[in-house]
Amino acid sequence: MSLKESPVSESYLSDLVDPVAPIGSLIDWTQFANCKGKTKLFFAPKAERPQARERREAKAKSLCAGCNVQVPCKEFARNNHEYGLWGGENEEERHIAGYTMAAPIGVRSRALKSA
Repeated sequence: MSLKESPVSESYLSDLVDPVAPIGSLIDWTQFANCKGKTKLFFAPKAERPQARERREAKAKSLCAGCNVQVPCKEFARNNHEYGLWGGENEEERHIAGYTMAAPIGVRSRALKSA
């Protein structure tokens, strides 16, 4: 039975998981994620063109939009300075929200173009 078929609600699941805890501890929220097994959508390949990135991220965000663990996923990425698209949010969006990382990909590339 999948999570969508089970009587477990999203708020109940969010109460059980700790997004700051290492993956694998408590209840591993990654086991309930819509993106499980689809990592190519969520992490950029080498030398990805901006238009391809936009298309890839749009597909990834559509999976995130209906995911039951979007909130703990986003919090995990923010707290652990992750790269890629997590919880419907990419590196640049996390950077703009105040969660800094060494080199947010989108921000860095635009800064180089304007210099």
